[in-house]
Amino acid sequence: MLMHFHRLDLNLLRVLVAIDSHRSVTEAGRRLALSQPATSNALARLREAFADPLFVRAPGGLMPTALAERMVPAVARHLEALEAALTEPDAFDPLRSTVDWRLSLSDLGEMVFLPVIAEAVLREAPRTRLTNAAVPVERVAEALAHREIDLAVGIMDPKQRGIRSTLLFRERYMALSSRKCPLAWRERAGFVDAPLVVAAPIATYHQGIAESLERHKLGHRIVVRARHYASMPDLVAGGQLVAIVPEMFARMASERLRLAMWPVPLPTPVYEVGMAWHMATDGDAAQIWLRERVQRLFRRGSTARAAA
Repeated sequence: MLMHFHRLDLNLLRVLVAIDSHRSVTEAGRRLALSQPATSNALARLREAFADPLFVRAPGGLMPTALAERMVPAVARHLEALEAALTEPDAFDPLRSTVDWRLSLSDLGEMVFLPVIAEAVLREAPRTRLTNAAVPVERVAEALAHREIDLAVGIMDPKQRGIRSTLLFRERYMALSSRKCPLAWRERAGFVDAPLVVAAPIATYHQGIAESLERHKLGHRIVVRARHYASMPDLVAGGQLVAIVPEMFARMASERLRLAMWPVPLPTPVYEVGMAWHMATDGDAAQIWLRERVQRLFRRGSTARAAA
């Protein structure tokens, strides 16, 4: 028997199966688009590798030896399975798939995006699962490359090789406060006296709003710096503070807690929200399906919807 399988040219196994099927070296070569000498040489290499003649001449064509009779059916099955796996079109069946989608969302992204993504994805693909791995922005490219995550959604500007990205929407910041807050705070003149709350979350780019306030010489009006956005609606509910938050989050909070939201009365940065993935998954049917769902949900973000 063969002593060094790892040294065997697997193309020789196709010759083995073809000779067994057609009982002729010439016919096997014709079916495999090989010359008769090349097919004969392949048979000689097989005989040497297995230390067995494999096929012997007999009336009506070549006949397999006992070893070939035992070996060829198993080889044929594996070759057929390999060919099917390599040639059948990539397909994704959402009703049958049990894939575990791994996303990267910040704490704000988890509040704003995850409920919407989960509802849409699990409605169409009920046996799948969703995990938010929350990778820091500086590790997103590495995590995508190593398949630790499938998709990252948020504020990012990936420039690393192999990373694909697309813009979902642009968004502005809004002021969020109690409905009892002084109306003067909504104007530029009064806003300079408002006590402000900003978020300084790690692993996102939202800290830019604090830098913007500093440029407007309002850094001293920041009286609370929250680690997470989740606490900000409760912070302003008492009527003594104004939070500067992204518009989508402001809409969610104002509806849930009956808060007031209004445009910040000074220039603030507009930021871009996108999604990023690794180019290795460009043709993956399951990954394409997930990206299409996210684009369908958020391509026209809240600012665009408000304008419409």
